[in-house]
Amino acid sequence: QVQLVESGGGLVQAGGSLTLSCAASGSIFSRNVMGWYRQAPGKQRELVATMTSGAMTNYVDSVKGRFTISRDNAKKMVFLQMNSLKPEDTAVYYCNLEAYGVHYWGKGTLVTVSS
Repeated sequence: QVQLVESGGGLVQAGGSLTLSCAASGSIFSRNVMGWYRQAPGKQRELVATMTSGAMTNYVDSVKGRFTISRDNAKKMVFLQMNSLKPEDTAVYYCNLEAYGVHYWGKGTLVTVSS
């Protein structure tokens, strides 16, 4: 069973930065996609950024140029560096790992950006 544990959320002022981390444990296929999704109050969960085990990345348009995803395959970790944060980035951020069509989720970490 795969487990994902996020850390790094918190309260930050607009324009500030935060780095989220996610540690994966368990039996993980070497070919996978790790990433971050977020869910704001009253909204659907949306993809923020993903990165394949081969280092291909994908970002939602609203975070391009501000967020950077990275991963350490040896440590089974994925990170999200968030810069120039905006109040609309406020959400619960979930770590995700997908392998062969199976998705695993962390419990989420809250990011609050004050104006």
